[in-house]
Amino acid sequence: MQAERANTHRWILSSIEDTRAAAAAIAATAKRALAILTPDLEPGVYDREEFLDIAKRLVLAKRYTKIRVLVSDPARAIRNGNRFVGVARRLNTCIDLRNIHADYLGHREAFLIADDTALLYRIDAARWEGIADSHDPVVTRRYLELFDTMWERSRPSPEFREPRS
Repeated sequence: MQAERANTHRWILSSIEDTRAAAAAIAATAKRALAILTPDLEPGVYDREEFLDIAKRLVLAKRYTKIRVLVSDPARAIRNGNRFVGVARRLNTCIDLRNIHADYLGHREAFLIADDTALLYRIDAARWEGIADSHDPVVTRRYLELFDTMWERSRPSPEFREPRS
């Protein structure tokens, strides 16, 4: 346990650049799964080439890996042409996008969870301030439980399906 903790990193986030770097670093620690709670797939974070490459490598490396994403404003993500949506459409057996259930629309937090150990957390999705930790399983599991509860109540969004020609 001490050796694991020695190789960890904790960030204090104060800008989009901090959040972008921490999101890539946290995602890169994942071996099995990513869980993302986001208002609109946050352009500048989740549609950046570095993050997309990490996500693609994760789901293509092993059959059982999964990326689950809860989005509160899917129309805005589609309207803005978020590249994560395109990747999710191509890898739809590994990446699930859901529109957050109406009961959680007032939820202001945003976070990214890698497996059940690493976390990027922002108390207000409209702001870039937050924290990230590459190994904090106790806190991360608490947010994963919240995510799982929200996930179970939420449904796939028609906005994220491949448009028919």
